[in-house]
Amino acid sequence: MKQLLRPVGALASLAILAFSVRAANRSYHEAAIGAAHWIEMNSIQKSPGIVWASNPDDPKTVNTTLFAGTPGPILFLLETFRYTGDRAYLDKARQGADALLASISQNDDTGLYTGLAGSGFTLGEAYLITHDRRYNDGALKCVRWIEAKAVKTSPGAKWNDVTDIISGASGTGLFLLWAADHLEAQGARELAIHVGENLLATGEQEPGGGLKWMMDKSYPFEMPNFCHGTAGVAYFLATLYQATGRKEFLRAALGGAKYLISIANVTDRYFLIYHDNKNNHLFYLDWAHGPAGTAGLFYRLYQITKDPKWMTLVEKCAAAVRVFGGPEKAFATIPPGSAPTLTVWRNGNPKEVANPGVWQNVSICDGVAGESEFFYNVYLVSHNREWLRAAEEGSDRLVSLADNKDGAYRWVQVETFVQPDLAIAQTNYMQGASGIGMWLLHFNAALSGQRRPVITFPDNPFAY
Repeated sequence: MKQLLRPVGALASLAILAFSVRAANRSYHEAAIGAAHWIEMNSIQKSPGIVWASNPDDPKTVNTTLFAGTPGPILFLLETFRYTGDRAYLDKARQGADALLASISQNDDTGLYTGLAGSGFTLGEAYLITHDRRYNDGALKCVRWIEAKAVKTSPGAKWNDVTDIISGASGTGLFLLWAADHLEAQGARELAIHVGENLLATGEQEPGGGLKWMMDKSYPFEMPNFCHGTAGVAYFLATLYQATGRKEFLRAALGGAKYLISIANVTDRYFLIYHDNKNNHLFYLDWAHGPAGTAGLFYRLYQITKDPKWMTLVEKCAAAVRVFGGPEKAFATIPPGSAPTLTVWRNGNPKEVANPGVWQNVSICDGVAGESEFFYNVYLVSHNREWLRAAEEGSDRLVSLADNKDGAYRWVQVETFVQPDLAIAQTNYMQGASGIGMWLLHFNAALSGQRRPVITFPDNPFAY
């Protein structure tokens, strides 16, 4: 294991927030409803239904991906209806689901956040909440198209060489398991198993018995964390073990965890892994490429094995976010100043870009909202109130950073730190108001003591 310099004053004492829980709840609720209002204001009429542009100022950004498209507002408005009882939100969500149902195509890719798996999940949730059979039929159609696009391999099956959560085998496999459990989709679990068998065969053995997976064969950077790397693949394989009891899936998941531990920067207090092997001084703190996502693998392994070492790693992941500046900061270079330039992949070639040093991102994917939700999840499974205070601190920051015009809340932010001057407000789940609003809606209800159903994505092991 690599050892990092320990930051001076790391994990300094956290002050209890000065305002009352009731006031905090009200501000979270107001921001969530304000986000829903802004989402409603920016819908685009279509026949049938309505859609959303990811960037409301650019109609060309309308798309059907769970990451950046119309599914995010649909899910957020469905949840807002359940939490408020206001049928106006349900009506808007249904109009969005109608448009999505009419837009899905067998030509879409299969990914969870980029294609049919995400559309199927969204339509499936729409069915579970509305009981409209059309949405169930649409979700099952997505499953059938995913099955039709699968290619048999020896062993198993795949769609292409992409292994990851975002667009590859692991994310699509998780959707298939979700569809089998929630929609009783015939053949879905069996196909997920075949996909897992292929991943078993393609994992690369590392010295010491660990296993790693590249995102795909053509991409030269290894990004080991959750959304594009070994952590996400191992999470899928561990979840397959839960569903099947087949020990080879658990062995591979443990092999992935072993590899991640071997490359981690870890102390007795924190655990985190570099963004990629070409930028080993760059550390994201987020869900996508940081400890807030990779902790999901460790928690899944704790659920399976009950071995406390995995829960220790979950809390060390949370501590890493705190030590290096979260939930305010989205990334760090360690040691500070060690990476004045960073290497990115552009148009098939590596390119050196300046390290901006600051990344103003507040999203579920890369920023404050995702880190805050992670802290709350860790609080629920550890009962350590330090993480609850961190979740409150992040959520307060979200409210303070909102652009509120006449009760419509949006968040202007930088999606990618290599374009620090490109700050826009988005409608979608991963980088926009739908994801932020859904988090604040959930957190407000939790702090108010309300036991509400929660839309839980197929790649999320935490249920609150």
